[in-house]
Amino acid sequence: MSAVVNPSVLALIATYSPDSHLLALVTDMSAQGIEVVVSDDASPCTADPVLRDCGLVPGVTVIRHAHNEGIARGLNEGLRSAHDSGCRWLLTCDQDSQFPETYVADISSYAQSIDSLWEDSVRVGAVGAGIVINASGQLKYPITRVAGASGPVDVTEEVIASGTLWNVEALLEVGGFDESLGLDAVDAAACLRLREAGYRVVVAPGVRMEHELGNSHSVQLLGRTVLATGHSGARRATMMRNRLHLAPAEFRQSPKHAFRTLRRVSVNALMGATVEGDRWEKVKGSIRGIRKK
Repeated sequence: MSAVVNPSVLALIATYSPDSHLLALVTDMSAQGIEVVVSDDASPCTADPVLRDCGLVPGVTVIRHAHNEGIARGLNEGLRSAHDSGCRWLLTCDQDSQFPETYVADISSYAQSIDSLWEDSVRVGAVGAGIVINASGQLKYPITRVAGASGPVDVTEEVIASGTLWNVEALLEVGGFDESLGLDAVDAAACLRLREAGYRVVVAPGVRMEHELGNSHSVQLLGRTVLATGHSGARRATMMRNRLHLAPAEFRQSPKHAFRTLRRVSVNALMGATVEGDRWEKVKGSIRGIRKK
């Protein structure tokens, strides 16, 4: 049986219609010596076998919901579970991501190494992996180096939810994850809230993970490799709506980051309209997102 040897970290895996990869992920996370919570967002019955098997893994709790409400509900369940268990950190994971067998130890050790700066120049709200591999290659966060009491720390404005270590008390202080957003930009909103409250979003150099994004694939655009996400028209509507909803606060907090975000959203919409299938549906989805902002 796997034993909890790192009581400072709890992992939350948010799922919807998972396949057999989930069982491997859950088993790997449990083997890394942490408590694991799986929150399933009303998957169809086809997911019953894999979710049942996940619940049999030592140290794993599976929560199943009857109604679909989006990823933020599951993330907040993990946040509450981490708080109730006395954990300092919540590790959030997508069901399709892949992590090395030392991932938890690596990222939590880095977080703890800068935790002494809590009352100093760096107040840590979240720690993301420094190396994130996706279909377009390596995701590169824009980095600013901040001097800390024990050396420089790489900070950024926003990290993806998967593989990120969240400071439980800091996240509770800012109200947790925004469930009104449903699925898209939930991680961005949490990072924004933390930054507004004076916390830093930190990148752990050398810590590596692999992150899959639906039916994404890379394409060449003006000499650059760009990720075509393959998201549906309905998904693009919520992506556009949520990003525009956050834009005013993003501009107040970091105009440079806000411009980068809107540029990325615009490129994503362009990809849907030009190089992906169901182009007209995706165009209409983006337009609905703008109108519903």
